[in-house]
Amino acid sequence: MDKAPGTFELLGKDGDARAGLLHTAHGVIETPIFMPVGTVGSVKALAPDDLNAAGAQIILGNTYHLYLRPGDELVARRGGLHEFIRWNRPILTDSGGFQAFSLSKLNKMKVDGVEFRSHIDGSKHMFTPEKVISIQRNLNSDIMMPLDVCLGYGATYEEAEKAVKRTTEWAARCREAYPAHSAGNLLFGIVQGCTYPELREASARQLMNIGFEGYSIGGLAVGEPKNLMMKNLRVLNPVLPQDKPRYLMGVGTPLDILHAIEAGVDMFDCVLPTRNARNGTLYTSEGKINIKRREYAEDDGPLDPKCNCYTCRTFSRAYLRHLYVSQELLAFRLNSLHNITYFLNMVRGARRAILEGRYAAFKAEYEARYPEEDLLFDAPEA
Repeated sequence: MDKAPGTFELLGKDGDARAGLLHTAHGVIETPIFMPVGTVGSVKALAPDDLNAAGAQIILGNTYHLYLRPGDELVARRGGLHEFIRWNRPILTDSGGFQAFSLSKLNKMKVDGVEFRSHIDGSKHMFTPEKVISIQRNLNSDIMMPLDVCLGYGATYEEAEKAVKRTTEWAARCREAYPAHSAGNLLFGIVQGCTYPELREASARQLMNIGFEGYSIGGLAVGEPKNLMMKNLRVLNPVLPQDKPRYLMGVGTPLDILHAIEAGVDMFDCVLPTRNARNGTLYTSEGKINIKRREYAEDDGPLDPKCNCYTCRTFSRAYLRHLYVSQELLAFRLNSLHNITYFLNMVRGARRAILEGRYAAFKAEYEARYPEEDLLFDAPEA
């Protein structure tokens, strides 16, 4: 029997690592999950059939970019984002607030929201909590984000405290604009607080008092040391409700994801696998490789002998290097397909390991692939 959108089933734990099922209007998501980023309605260089082949269960769209171009109302007239881009599985959209702050030529924070100028043509716009909900309803994303205030690493305690207060106020307005169980769309709260654990806990509790279908963790992986990111995740793990999904926004590397899973996080997104693919950096069972290196010019072996993707089943490292150094567009597709498959295979493997009670050993295999990065997690906590 199908369960109502928003239902989260916790199927098993291994320590704090969790395996579950999140029900949405466009299908069930097996967690932990990695979500490829399709900023403007397209995961760069990949078509929906590529994503299906890789095993993607959910992708992301960006509210800011889709609002500016082609426009959320135009997308609504096309039947919503799923129909427009021909993707019949779940979609998550962020609030667009971060882009309004970071990409705008001019932005101004106000009590009602953020005023900004388009990075495309300089036109002036205003995002309010109610506006970003309206945009996301037009897109008809399965999981929506409220407008929030995200600060970079190094913000003072006072700045972070003020950002948490405004994030909470805006979250309440988003919840009022879209009450729980209004339709099939889910609304996640966003926990802020920079690297101050007490502010993180306060933010989480305030959002829980409002009540959301899931809880996102924003404002991490923005330049802070790995140990501080993990410290804040561990603080949130016993605070956030066990029966709701947790989403760590914009994270990250394979080890970021695996350490965060160990700290109780369920959902992840990052542009890293596709961006690195376009730069020739590929993730394999032997660690990262740079396909443009001369040593691969006559390497007839597969990119990764342990990978089941089309790229690895079909082409040699020599051919992939040739495509890349020739800047053939096919290089971007084949490299991106492999990296996305690698990340999705990794979280599927993590899920199996959790259910089988062997997550620590599974994580250790990946730590051995990236020894230099792993050292960053072992630094003493600040």
